[in-house]
Amino acid sequence: MLIGSGVELVAYGPGVDLRVIAIVLAVLAAVALAFGAQFQNNAVSSGPNKKKTNGAEKGRGSLSIKQLASLLIKPQWLSGTAFMVVGIGLQLAALSLAPLIVVQPVGAIALVITSLLNARVTKTRLNRGTIIAISLCTLGIAAFVAMASGVANETVLNDDRLREVLSVLGVILMAFTVLFFTVGKHAKALTYVIGAGVLYGFVATLAKVVIQRIYQSQFEWLTVFCLIALIGAVALGSWFVQNAYASGPPDLVIAGLTVIDPLVAVSIGIVILGEATAASWPVAIGFGLSAVLAVIGVYLLSKVHPELMHKPQ
Repeated sequence: MLIGSGVELVAYGPGVDLRVIAIVLAVLAAVALAFGAQFQNNAVSSGPNKKKTNGAEKGRGSLSIKQLASLLIKPQWLSGTAFMVVGIGLQLAALSLAPLIVVQPVGAIALVITSLLNARVTKTRLNRGTIIAISLCTLGIAAFVAMASGVANETVLNDDRLREVLSVLGVILMAFTVLFFTVGKHAKALTYVIGAGVLYGFVATLAKVVIQRIYQSQFEWLTVFCLIALIGAVALGSWFVQNAYASGPPDLVIAGLTVIDPLVAVSIGIVILGEATAASWPVAIGFGLSAVLAVIGVYLLSKVHPELMHKPQ
């Protein structure tokens, strides 16, 4: 901690100069995420896990326990999981070097990579609406990162802030559990994508919280509870992701994860963790506009993607 001119400056964790390295690591994590998503989607969409509606398109609804278990022996699914693990490791490294609101949105690059990969694998030609939707997502997140990198700051994570994060996550988990036992079997791809995005936003936040608490030499019972909550969010979020793969194209899934995930994480970082206290009103308005732009892109993608448009019977 540094003291200067009577003002207390927070200096927990690495300095600002390492933010460029953090962004590079986040870009590499996005590449790993894109390849992991493509491999996992191929595994879920083939063989006994493939669902069809009127013999034309991917089905909607949840995978059974048997179908989920069968994925564990599929080489493609295991390869995708390996890419995901590498991506998570790179993302954690990035989070240890920069504020949450700078690192998390960079993952939007995965959307572009996944879209190109999936189009090539499935021999699907991306229509104009899909390209516009992907562009909106990417531009919205890029603008957000550009603004956040200039105003973000590390903060002291006290117990009260941790309790607020955990309380909000507890409410979210209860809500999703109720939905799981009520409308889970009839949910659409976008529903699963939103659920996974929200949960993974909390995963990123809790990971940042644990890393920051370690920097502050405060690894105690509340931090351990954050780890347990992180594991629970990962487990439920992973279930949502696999069902999203079974219900829609991988670029829709990645769009949700790379837009909704950072929006949730960044919202927590700004409102609860206080990482954007240096932001002026124009910057705050810019945050809101760029977020709206990205969300519109995800919604549009779920409507116009060629793999989700209804084919004539």
